[in-house]
Amino acid sequence: MLPIGDDNSESRIVPLVTYALIVMNVLFFLVELGGGDAFIMQWSFVPSRFLANPVADFPTIFTSMFMHAGWLHLGGNMLYLWIFGDNVEDRFGHIKFTIFYLLCGLGATFAQLMFSLGSDIPNLGASGAIAGVLGSYILMFPQERVRVLQGQQIIQVPALIVIGFWIVLQLFSSIGSITGAADSGGVAYMAHVGGFVTGFVLTFLLRGNSTQRLTG
Repeated sequence: MLPIGDDNSESRIVPLVTYALIVMNVLFFLVELGGGDAFIMQWSFVPSRFLANPVADFPTIFTSMFMHAGWLHLGGNMLYLWIFGDNVEDRFGHIKFTIFYLLCGLGATFAQLMFSLGSDIPNLGASGAIAGVLGSYILMFPQERVRVLQGQQIIQVPALIVIGFWIVLQLFSSIGSITGAADSGGVAYMAHVGGFVTGFVLTFLLRGNSTQRLTG
């Protein structure tokens, strides 16, 4: 099931932060393409390098959130941010959503770090932060109808099912990646799980006063 949209009819604000994040991710990726492997190694989060010198490597905690492994990686992440980010931003407001997004990215990075302490593999991507957005969305809008492409038809499915299926897949994949213990790159599933849990927890602290849509 590929999500392609949801209901924004009750939106109260223009999701400026969501739009800005999408633009920043695209622009940073273009710079990344021009910089090549040297740029990727310099600005990605490398666990072993960070632990060896946390102060010098501190900026990579944030720069790595705006880097991607390819056009497909970028496109998939930006699609999810486009669909789900505006609703969460509408509930939190611009400033809280900005803080929320960055904290989810940090939670994702350090969750992955815990399971790859000696790794020299560069970690990069907005997936962890966006997983936090999904964690928030499923809590605040569980019954929101999400339009998904299934085969050759478009159907509407509750967000609880769409995002629930996604996180279950991440959980099983993360278990497989841990038991495999292969330091050979690939998808940072623990970052996805860590970002999702961070977003879920932060939502209790940052969500607005209105509870009208919390129960769907």
